[in-house]
Amino acid sequence: MATKKATTKKAVKKSQVNQIRELDNEAIEARILELKKELQNLRFQAAVGKLEKTAQLKKVKKEIARAYTVMTERANATK
Repeated sequence: MATKKATTKKAVKKSQVNQIRELDNEAIEARILELKKELQNLRFQAAVGKLEKTAQLKKVKKEIARAYTVMTERANATK
C-alpha cells in the first residue's frame, strides 16, 4: 500500500511538470511572474499573521523552481 501512495505522489509531480512543458516560453515566463506575485502576497500574509496555510509558501516556491527548470532545459537543448 505504501508503494501506491509513493506512485501517486510521483504521478502528481510529473503531471505538474508536464503541464509546464506543454506551455511555450512566453507562457512560462508569464506563469513565473504570476507565481512570484502570489508568493509576495503569501509572504506578506505570513508577516502580518493572517496566513493559515503556511505550506502554500513551499508549494509556490517549488512550482516556480519547476518552471525555471523547464526554461533551463530548453535553453540547454538548443545549445
